[in-house]
Amino acid sequence: MTVTARSLPQQPLPQQRIGARLLAGAFGVCAVAAAVTASSFTAQEAVPGIPMPGPVVAIGLPVVRALLDVAAVAVVGLSLLPKLLGFDAPDRTEPVLLRVRPLVVIAAWAWAICALLTIVFQTAELNPGVVPTFGMIADYVGSVGTGQGLLFSAACALAAAGIGLMAVRFGEKVPAELRVIVALFGLLPIPVTGHAVNSVWHDPIMISMEIHVMGAAAWTGGLVATAAFLAPHRDLLAVALPKFSRLATLCLLLVGLSGLVTGLGTMALTPGVTLPDAIVTSHYGLLVVTKTALIAALVPLAAHIRFRLLPAIRQGRPTALVGWATAEVALMGLAYGVAVALTRASIA
Repeated sequence: MTVTARSLPQQPLPQQRIGARLLAGAFGVCAVAAAVTASSFTAQEAVPGIPMPGPVVAIGLPVVRALLDVAAVAVVGLSLLPKLLGFDAPDRTEPVLLRVRPLVVIAAWAWAICALLTIVFQTAELNPGVVPTFGMIADYVGSVGTGQGLLFSAACALAAAGIGLMAVRFGEKVPAELRVIVALFGLLPIPVTGHAVNSVWHDPIMISMEIHVMGAAAWTGGLVATAAFLAPHRDLLAVALPKFSRLATLCLLLVGLSGLVTGLGTMALTPGVTLPDAIVTSHYGLLVVTKTALIAALVPLAAHIRFRLLPAIRQGRPTALVGWATAEVALMGLAYGVAVALTRASIA
């Protein structure tokens, strides 16, 4: 038996708090992973004659970068929710979306702020011992592609915030497709902030990175949004989860394949690096192996949700979706932490 629209307000509050804890837990896992990453870099020995960034930069940069990723994922996932729910039953979906739309605006602002802070931290990293001035930051943005990519990403995040405010005011009259496209478009420059390959394969590697980032954001964000906001409402979950399951399967394939292509391709095209030795002898290679293992560990969790829990949800029966989704999000958070490390690890 499914839950009717009239019974939705009577859903017990503890269930809603569980969903909120899932979302908070996803943020917490990413923050912890970023902190571990930061500590590994602050432990590096200084090279004589080369000034090293201070602890504020060494710790702050990977943490802010991880928070940027978390905020961007939140915007993508929350923007996908209206598409997953559909538009045929606004009397049932609107109570949920009324809570979601303001969160999109907040997450978009956080995304923009973190992108701008990352520019400041990266400017400070290139100028150890000096507090970055506006002129130094402007020079960094004007001369380094990473700074330009982050600035463009911040602009897209602000655009997402503006469109999100319109959605708060006008509801689903603002096309959900527009919100999703703007959010995904803002992810495109993020791979520029990592490693680049100087060869004829530069463009294919960058495209692979962009597919990887967009697929991971849609998968992670969609799962968190679905579990956090729809778990208390079995009828809405029965509508949204099958759509998300198909999307997640596609994202899993894209993320796994593009991650391998990007990691192995970057090592293969880096001068002085030889495969397959570099996979197990370099810091970068070990991180690629670790990230691949984390993604592989997600497969049985995702399969359990799709093939074991989804049939029960379609029948309106209670399931342990939140628990399984929490485990999946935790692994995703660790993978994001490793991704932060990859953007700063030495390939050779």
